[in-house]
Amino acid sequence: MIERKSVGIKYFAVLISLLRDRQGFLEEVRQGIRLPNKIISLLVCSSIFIAIYGGIIGASHSWMQAVSSAIKLPALYLITLLICLPTLFFSNIIFGSKRTFAQHFALVLTAIAVTSVLLFSFAPITLFFLLTTNNYQFIILLNVVIFAITGFIGISALYQAMNSVLEQDTEGSKTRKRILQSWLFLYAFVGSQLGWTLRPFFGLPGSPFQLFREREGNFYLSVIQAISYLLGIR
Repeated sequence: MIERKSVGIKYFAVLISLLRDRQGFLEEVRQGIRLPNKIISLLVCSSIFIAIYGGIIGASHSWMQAVSSAIKLPALYLITLLICLPTLFFSNIIFGSKRTFAQHFALVLTAIAVTSVLLFSFAPITLFFLLTTNNYQFIILLNVVIFAITGFIGISALYQAMNSVLEQDTEGSKTRKRILQSWLFLYAFVGSQLGWTLRPFFGLPGSPFQLFREREGNFYLSVIQAISYLLGIR
């Protein structure tokens, strides 16, 4: 039991080192220092924080939805990473980067880790509104805003990390920067659409529990419909 606790503390120590000394953390990634430990630690910590947030938003419907959302929300972030990471890695390799796949993996995980911590920090706010309002459309839009804010900050952190770690003085560096910018839009687009595919995370009030819904429409159309409903536009 003591050994398990010490392992857990080590995982969170890696996350704390990222948050407190980002430049030092990124320098170790650039040098390839303890990459497996960093990758595992960020995966574990990020999954826990995101799962907690998923459980909170799902609990507004039922305990089954809470468990489902606690599993599906971390899966959303990790599956999006697995889908998009090979594109970033091979594009950089083609245009001269010497960084390894593990280094790219660790860098993208820093963005997810930052996002997960921010989601965890927003959890009390989300819980407050879940307890004080029953307006489903409002809750949806509130969380769209929260996910947008945390995702933007996470992506910004990734952009800075990539620019810090990837080679900037070699042939093809300008091309790699443009590739990174385009990839960030791809990552956000894939993530939002995958989130729509994995829904529900909240569950419609008064409806039975559903693990997944039928694939219809898309994420962006749903947001427009929610805004129209709140504004009274039919």
